Amino acid sequence: MPQIEIGYKPAQAMARVILQNGEQFRAESGAMVGMSTNVHMETGSTGGIMSGLKRMFGGESFFQNTFTAQGGPGEVLLAHSLSGDIVSLPMTPNGYFIQSSSYIGGDPWVHTETKVGGFKSFFAGEGVFVLKATAQQEGQVLVGAFGGIQELQCDGNIVIDTGHLVAWDTTLEYSVGKSGSGWIASFLSGEGLVCHFTGQGRIWIQTRNPQEFGSMVGRMLPPREN
Repeated sequence: MPQIEIGYKPAQAMARVILQNGEQFRAESGAMVGMSTNVHMETGSTGGIMSGLKRMFGGESFFQNTFTAQGGPGEVLLAHSLSGDIVSLPMTPNGYFIQSSSYIGGDPWVHTETKVGGFKSFFAGEGVFVLKATAQQEGQVLVGAFGGIQELQCDGNIVIDTGHLVAWDTTLEYSVGKSGSGWIASFLSGEGLVCHFTGQGRIWIQTRNPQEFGSMVGRMLPPREN
């Protein structure tokens, strides 16, 4: 299994994936920063055309890149598209749900499946899909965030703003709903929709909300000229 080192945490994190001869690692298209000259990169859509289409509609790339060290050890540098932290999650028997834009990569035997989250997830601004990562053997998956990453423990119930979700254990049940007592109260609060988790498990959140940041920057830009 490849060794992963993460540097420049938590604001400008980058993952260094160290591959022994013949070892592989799979990553999202566009995540690669650099690689050794003896590392071969092969691009393809995992799971076939339909799986690739579901990934694309879920806000991910249609393609993924598989990196293989040939003729000796090599390394691949990977980064998230947004400025922030990266964590490597060891695979568990139950796996993880991952907010689609947070996924960076994982061992090639880690199966990633785009699941339909329903219209509630769509209105939460996270897309209709959520990524489920599972593995039949020991492995790891890389997730990135906008800002720092905080691990929380759910011991019964917890509420998280949908824009701050990164990943969570599949042992948790979740539903998306209003942050306030009604739609008007939710709108005036500025919090929008939240995710209600129930059960026992871990949740990883990001300290910044990409959509809120984008809206703030957008308001500061000069108006476009026609």
